[in-house]
This record gives sequence, C-alpha cells and structure tokens, in this order.
Amino acid sequence: MSRLLEAHQLEFHRYGNPVFRPLDVALQAGRAIVLTGPNGVGKTTLLRLLAGILAPVSGTLQHNARVAFVGHLPAVKGDLTCRENLDYERRVGPPGLELAEALAQVGLAGLGSRPSRALSAGQKRRLGLARLLVRKTPVWLLDEPYASLDDAGCAGVDQLINRHLADGGGVVLATHQRHPRVDASQLDNIVLQAGIVEDEQQ
Repeated sequence: MSRLLEAHQLEFHRYGNPVFRPLDVALQAGRAIVLTGPNGVGKTTLLRLLAGILAPVSGTLQHNARVAFVGHLPAVKGDLTCRENLDYERRVGPPGLELAEALAQVGLAGLGSRPSRALSAGQKRRLGLARLLVRKTPVWLLDEPYASLDDAGCAGVDQLINRHLADGGGVVLATHQRHPRVDASQLDNIVLQAGIVEDEQQ
C-alpha cells in the first residue's frame, strides 16, 4: 500500500511554546486519519502543516500525491454562483467530476445558478466539499467537515469519504463532533492534548 503523505518528527511552536510533541504521520492510500482533542490543542495547526500552509519548526514533510485542504470555513466566493465557484476550482487542477454531478453528490442538485451568498451555512459547507470532487486530488485534509450539517448532510460526508477511500485516496480530518462512519480497518486516530499527542496509527 502506497504512502500518500509522510511527516516525520513534525513540530510547531506558538508564541515560542510547542503546540504538540514531535509527531510522525503516515497516510496510506485507502485510509483515513482522524484528529481529535479539545479546541485549541492544534488540530487545525496540524492540518495546515500537512497542507504546507504553515512551515514546521522542525521535522520533515513529504507529499507523494496532490493535496487539497478544506478549512473550517467553506472558502467559497459569495458573488459567484455555485457553478461558477466549482468551475474556478476545476480549472486549477486535473479535472474530476462534472459540475452538475458534483453538486448532486453533495445534495445541491438544481442550485448551480444560485449565488453562494444566498446559501445557508449547511449548504455553503456542502459547496465547499463539492470543491473536492471537481478535481482529482488524492489527499483530502478536512477541518471539521461535519460543522453546520444536519444528519443527512453528515451521512453524505461519510459517503464522500468512503467513496474516496475506495478509489485509493486518503483523508486526514479534524473533528470534535462526529467520527466518520468508516470501516475500522481503514481508520487511524491521533488524539491531541495540550502539548501532548497520542498516536494510535496502526
């Protein structure tokens, strides 16, 4: 099984203090890693490090596949329609699903012409997740992907993750709410606490 992403002894400081102990992360194709822990312990920081948005104080990071980061905010442009947001995303990477199919898979069928500013918080979350579908990106880094979603929306996220893993992709997600409904044999856990990390990767 190929490694999509590898980090060795990754460390980051905030105001001169370590956020967590030096950490090793290895994401295999077809697997998901769940980051848990109370607010403020570094889950988002770790995701941003893995995405290459932040630079570690020490340690190494190697991407063996393209990476997509979806933050806690959906990062959609309010003045653009749903379709225009996805069309922009599709142009910046190897194309994935057609726009209409991506919208349908996240429960936004028929809303392609609606300005994204007119969407509810849950619909904006769904549109942000649809960005993952319109271009081919093996590694998904997801920060609180279940936020603002109802039960049906959360189940839809689980379906997207399971389909991505079945296609040989990998997922690292941070959550303090729901755990993804993924086969336990495909799942690893990293529990972050203040200045501590408990690595349960298999």
